[in-house]
Amino acid sequence: MSITQNRKARHDYQIEERFEAGLVLEGWEVKSIRAGRAQMNEAYVIIRGEELFLLNAHIGILPTTSTHIHADPTRTRKLLLRAEEIRKLIGKVERAGYTLVPLDLHFSRGRVKLALGLAKGKRQFEKRAAEQDRDWKREQARLLKTRSR
Repeated sequence: MSITQNRKARHDYQIEERFEAGLVLEGWEVKSIRAGRAQMNEAYVIIRGEELFLLNAHIGILPTTSTHIHADPTRTRKLLLRAEEIRKLIGKVERAGYTLVPLDLHFSRGRVKLALGLAKGKRQFEKRAAEQDRDWKREQARLLKTRSR
């Protein structure tokens, strides 16, 4: 069940591989995510040492959040993956020129998970070509629909 998606990621990047990572969250963040107050428009993933972190993912503060907690909606959140997966991702990012892109936030067996994409950036002409292709397929479907009536 998807909570929020990073729609711009599919437009700006060509996704090669997908990974599912857990997130280190606080209690108020889980409540906010369940209430639908998460956004990933500006989010990105960085590597520090041997760990992965999610930056700029905005999880809105609920009005019922406790007064003694100083909640930061865009704090840095650690991603949880297996050690061999992290090593593989670090190798690809540092040597092969790939980028780690957060794709969507979803629930998996009651836990909040982040879908990560190992991606290469698209150039401007590739973005235009993909958009033209999408428009042409939409037009084809329209034409076939009207013709079959």
